[in-house]
Amino acid sequence: MLNNNFKKIHVGKLIKKRTSELEINLSRICNFLETDETEIEKMYLAENIDTGTLLRWSKLLEYDFFRLYSQHLILYAPPSAHDQANTKEKKGSSLPQFRKSIYTVEVIDFILELIETGRKTKQEIMKEYRIPKTTLYKWISKYKDSLGERD
Repeated sequence: MLNNNFKKIHVGKLIKKRTSELEINLSRICNFLETDETEIEKMYLAENIDTGTLLRWSKLLEYDFFRLYSQHLILYAPPSAHDQANTKEKKGSSLPQFRKSIYTVEVIDFILELIETGRKTKQEIMKEYRIPKTTLYKWISKYKDSLGERD
């Protein structure tokens, strides 16, 4: 299952995998990233890549590599003290605020698998992963017919 990819992300390996899937010529990659073959090979081996370069890779390979990190935060970031206390008012921020979390099919599959196998209850899922009750029940309703067919 892909949840392991979300826990330990090696972005260089994932970039190399996507590059081979698309069969993109190395010279095209070098031209697009304005670098040489040696640097490209180093990136394939790198667990982390600076965000500017990762953005260029995302454009070239037509894949949102940043989403991997968003999914990691959804699944593995502990709730903040503010979330747990829930007594203070939210402080404003000058940074952009996002109304909804983005859940990929892989994350939904992972959550539903936890419920199906009995490893976690619905209440544990809602509390630990901060998934709203309505969202979780919509997933269960939408995917209930295929729960037994999942890998």
